[in-house]
Amino acid sequence: MHIEFRHLRTIQAIHEAGGLARAAEMMNITQSALSHQVKGLEDQAGVELFVRRSKPLKLSPAGQRLLKLAQQVLPQVQALQDEFSGLRAGSTGRMHIAIECHACFEWLFPVLEQFRRSFVDVDVDIRPGLAFDALPALLREEVDLVVSSDPEDLPGVEFVELFDYEAVFVAASTHPLATKPFVEAADFRSETLITYPVERSRLDVFSQLLIPAKVEPVAIRQVELTAVILLLVASNRGVAVLPDWVVREVKYSSDYVTRPLTKDGITRRLYAAVRTDDLEKPYMKKLLGLAGQEARKLQSA
Repeated sequence: MHIEFRHLRTIQAIHEAGGLARAAEMMNITQSALSHQVKGLEDQAGVELFVRRSKPLKLSPAGQRLLKLAQQVLPQVQALQDEFSGLRAGSTGRMHIAIECHACFEWLFPVLEQFRRSFVDVDVDIRPGLAFDALPALLREEVDLVVSSDPEDLPGVEFVELFDYEAVFVAASTHPLATKPFVEAADFRSETLITYPVERSRLDVFSQLLIPAKVEPVAIRQVELTAVILLLVASNRGVAVLPDWVVREVKYSSDYVTRPLTKDGITRRLYAAVRTDDLEKPYMKKLLGLAGQEARKLQSA
């Protein structure tokens, strides 16, 4: 027996209409064409699908079985069609984000809060890109956007500029280094450095300053939350290096100061890595636009 979607729609329409004439009108076909379709289906099944002497027209037990199938299958087919329509229109999809910048969680959440209001049917997820290789995952389509400060020349990947930031030294206002106009790599030799729980190569203080200078702090203390890092620094339990916008945004205490790293300062740029084929998707364009707006707020704060 060969059952098509039109057969299921026919059974459902006749059941809802209670007769062939009304069902034919609902389906925008002639009653003759509908009768022919029903007869062909009954010939395939080898049983009657309707009790024809009843008014309104009723389904036979076999017809009831077919109606049950229609009620199960047709909503799923419609949902899939709606999903495909949304994908074509760019109103539905997936936005899985990997973050290589630990501090960027606090910057990204306001962006996503605005984004979800415009694209309620886009599945959003955030994965810390610190526990795996985020850019290869982007190429494998396991994630859709990577926030990174380390652009690479990758085929099929575009690095969209978000904003520049300065990595700044943070210490208690009573700390001896607080009196200096700027700090240098050698100043860290006698300090406890408080960092995020991230491998050294992904921390600006190491990649841009300490590793090139071959300087090792006396101790390293890893802390998950920015607020806790600042509380520890203000209590003179160690020093830290954070993006300047992070310190401006979450200044819980006046008991710490910031200083440039080196005389010229160390400036970094943050990027959104996106597959080139995804750049024109409406929800991707919207997210990048919101990210740019939030970045401008950070820089003007």
